[in-house]
Amino acid sequence: MSNQGLAYGLSAQIKKKLDGKRDPGQEAEVLDWIEAIIGEKLERDKGYENILQNGIVLCKLMNKIKPGSVKKINEANSMPFKIMENINAFQNAIKAYGTVDLYEKKDISQVTQCLFALGRTCQVHPEFTGPVLGPKLSEENKREFSEEQMNASKSAGFNKGASQAGMNFGKGRMIVD
Repeated sequence: MSNQGLAYGLSAQIKKKLDGKRDPGQEAEVLDWIEAIIGEKLERDKGYENILQNGIVLCKLMNKIKPGSVKKINEANSMPFKIMENINAFQNAIKAYGTVDLYEKKDISQVTQCLFALGRTCQVHPEFTGPVLGPKLSEENKREFSEEQMNASKSAGFNKGASQAGMNFGKGRMIVD
């Protein structure tokens, strides 16, 4: 079955389910982030999955984030095996960088989640100075308490020995033998 035309039966149901997982807002945010990093305007009228499909944009993105991470980008080629080489090169580069969230090559929502994971991973690499994507990663906030503070917490504000024994809500259940 080709990727062209309408889907019927089970294929249509699967496509509908996968499309339901997609978030146009996240997809737009990913494209904004990619444009900011690679310094190029993307052809948004082509559609999200078509922009990313041949892997060229993804490989350029990785090379901007970590120069030299993708050795060769097949830019002027539309042969399926060359496109797969680009996608595999991106996947290998992203794994080496520290993100392994891209499992399904056909599930566009997984691609979006992978790119968000890449955006978060960029935050822990001090050599990356570009824009971030997604929420700021949390940092360790270790607290030190003195022995006096620890002892004070044991006696302040806690109900020692409190239980819910004797609390009844609603009508009790009658058990008859």
